Amino acid sequence: MVEQVEQVELLTPDPAPAEVRVIPLHGTPDLQRADRLLRDVWQTRPEDDPPLALDIMCALAHTGGYIGGAYLGDRLVGVAGGFLAEGATLHSHVAGVAHDARGKGVGRLLKAHQRAWAAERGLTAITWTFDPLVRRNAYFNLVGLGARAVAYLPDFYGPLSDGINDGDVSDRLLVSWPVTPEPDRVSEPDRVSEAVGVSEAVGVSGAGRDGRDPAEAVAIVDEAGAVHDAGGSPLLRCATPTDIEALRVQNPAAAKRWRAALGTALQGALADGYTIDGITRSGWYLLSRGGTP
Repeated sequence: MVEQVEQVELLTPDPAPAEVRVIPLHGTPDLQRADRLLRDVWQTRPEDDPPLALDIMCALAHTGGYIGGAYLGDRLVGVAGGFLAEGATLHSHVAGVAHDARGKGVGRLLKAHQRAWAAERGLTAITWTFDPLVRRNAYFNLVGLGARAVAYLPDFYGPLSDGINDGDVSDRLLVSWPVTPEPDRVSEPDRVSEAVGVSEAVGVSGAGRDGRDPAEAVAIVDEAGAVHDAGGSPLLRCATPTDIEALRVQNPAAAKRWRAALGTALQGALADGYTIDGITRSGWYLLSRGGTP
């Protein structure tokens, strides 16, 4: 059985309507509904691996793991599941919101419920992974929630057959979100992205500003993934494609080039002492080193 990853769209800037409520899920009927919802969100075919297997959800709910469900009225529209991990943390393994319930604050309520659940148990942080090429999720995680990117994990889950990720390399960013809220680390990220001295680590695809292929624009990253000539700037930025899911379908070769280019750039930058401070709404990762956020 292939593990799944928390990455389905959670970007919900509007406050949740009053009728949305999030509760722990228990019992086979509720967990069966959760299984059906996750399969629908991930566009899972009958022969595909589910995002989170029903038997695992039953075991988690029974043994003290986290399974939360968001209801819009009487309808289940969001599910998140995770397990207790080392360092007094909760690892959120999967989270998804029904397509027609997005933009209603459901994803944000799910994360708030996870945080409250973790606080009640004396946990210190919540971790999860997401696809760094999916810019809306990156923005929600790094800016909307203020989670910290702590590691780039190449092909972390191996081959996935879940409907959304079929045939793609499962590179992921691991983030950590403190149970006790911290002040925002990156303010006005779009303004920051235009600051003097920000070097371009990855260019923009043909769907972006300058028409370059990303694989042709990695000028400061060598074959080993190390960052070299950044012009002496403590700041870097790395672009993402506008819609990687659509690109996988429309131009698989370009999607693979984006995967390789961003992976090389981010891994190289992290290895060279940079940290990921956030991402702009327009899809640029912002990196710094030397105490210059």
